[in-house]
Amino acid sequence: MNLASIPSPSTGVIELGPIPLRGYAFCIIIGVFVAVWFGNKRWIARGGKAGTVADIAVWAVPFGLVGGRLYHVITDYQLYFSEGENWVDAFKIWEGGLGIWGAIAFGAVGAWIGCRRRGIPLPAWADALAPGIAFAQAIGRWGNWFNQELYGKPTDLPWAVEISEGANRVAGTYHPTFLYESLWCIGVALLVIWADRRFTLGHGRAFALYVAAYCAGRAWIEYMRVDEAHHILGLRLNVWTAIIVFVLAVVYIVVSAKLRPGREEIVEPDRDTTPGKDSGADGSAKADAAEKDAEDAEAKKDPLSKDEPGKGRTAESTEAAAEKG
Repeated sequence: MNLASIPSPSTGVIELGPIPLRGYAFCIIIGVFVAVWFGNKRWIARGGKAGTVADIAVWAVPFGLVGGRLYHVITDYQLYFSEGENWVDAFKIWEGGLGIWGAIAFGAVGAWIGCRRRGIPLPAWADALAPGIAFAQAIGRWGNWFNQELYGKPTDLPWAVEISEGANRVAGTYHPTFLYESLWCIGVALLVIWADRRFTLGHGRAFALYVAAYCAGRAWIEYMRVDEAHHILGLRLNVWTAIIVFVLAVVYIVVSAKLRPGREEIVEPDRDTTPGKDSGADGSAKADAAEKDAEDAEAKKDPLSKDEPGKGRTAESTEAAAEKG
C-alpha cells in the first residue's frame, strides 16, 4: 500500500458555463505562449526585432499541431480505424494525442515559410526558440496527467501516479512517465541555454542540441510506458524514432561546426532600409529626404544650378551681365 502518491484529476474538463475548459488544451496553449515569450527574449538578445518570433510562430504553431496529430493518428491508427472504433475521433485533438516528432517536422515547415517571408535564416530562429520549445513540452506533458494517460509500469514509489478505472486502463499506481518527461525537458532547456552561452552556438546547432538531448531522454522514458504501441525488433516505434533522430542531430552538430563555425552576426535584416519596403507616412518622408539629399548633392557639383547668393549664377544672370558689359 502506498503511503504517498500523485492523485489524478477526477476529470480533465472544467465547465465554465457553456464553455468547456480542457486541461490538455490549456497546457498546450500555455506551453506555446511560454515558448514564444522566451524565444522572443532570446531573439532580441541575438540582434533580432521584437515580434518576429511571434509572427513566424503564427505559421509554425498550426503546422505543428497538424503534424503532431497526423503522426499520432498514423502510428496509432488502430485507435481510430479498427473495427468498433469511430474514425471521427481522429479529429478530437482535445482528447489528447500529439506526436512530438510530427509536430517538430511540420512546425519546421511552417517556420520555414514564415522565415522566408521575413527574410531571416531558419536555423537562427530555431536556435532562439529551442529552449522555449523544451519548456513548452515540459508544460504540455501535464495535459497527459489531466487525461490520465502516458503512464508507466506499476510501482509503489512515493511519487507514483494514481490512475482510476476507465476505458483501456486499470486502476492502480504507476510510474508517472509524463512527470519524468516534463522534468527531463526542463533539464534539456537549461542545458541548451548553458551550452549556447558557453560555446556560442549558431547555425542551428542549439536547436540540434535540444533535439539530441530530448531524444536521449525520450528513449528510456518511452521504454517504461505500458500503453499500446507498435514494436519493431522488440522496441517500441517511438524508441526507434528517438534513436534515429538523435543520430541525425549529432551528425548535424558535428558537420555544421566544421562547415559553418561560429554564430550568425546578423539574424534579421533591417527591413526599413530595404528598397520597396517603405510605406505610408514614414516611407514618404524617407523618399522626400532622399530626394532633397540628391538635389543638394547636384547643387554642389554644379554651382551655376541655383541663383542664390554665394552659390554661383544661373545662365540668365550671366547673359544679363554680358549685355551690360
